[in-house]
Amino acid sequence: MRTGELSKRTGVSPRSLRYYEEQGLLTSSRSGARQRHYSDAAVQRVSLVRQLFDAGMSSRVIATVLPCVDVPGDLGVAEETFTAMMRERDRIDAGIAHLIETRDALDVLIRANSRHRAELSTAPEPVAQSA
Repeated sequence: MRTGELSKRTGVSPRSLRYYEEQGLLTSSRSGARQRHYSDAAVQRVSLVRQLFDAGMSSRVIATVLPCVDVPGDLGVAEETFTAMMRERDRIDAGIAHLIETRDALDVLIRANSRHRAELSTAPEPVAQSA
């Protein structure tokens, strides 16, 4: 199938499909007119790539994970894939911890602002001076 058909079947833009191919995540053959042609298996491949992107993986990390799908019986590849996924999980955990710290710091500022607003709402109105 051509790029447009794969795009329709997967919901992924042709531009993204070309990017996947540039990154080595997807392969195609070329016609005599240099048009890309994909096998029916490309639909599943694109779905998997989308799942991996949705899991927060970069194209570089996805490229290290995909060999586990391509060579499912290779223990070395499975171990490398496991290590890559654990690294990604650790990276995400660190990001979550940072976001929690950031939210906590913002909560401190919100509480301070709330106290300040309460003080302003109970303060007497300033007396206007005549000129």
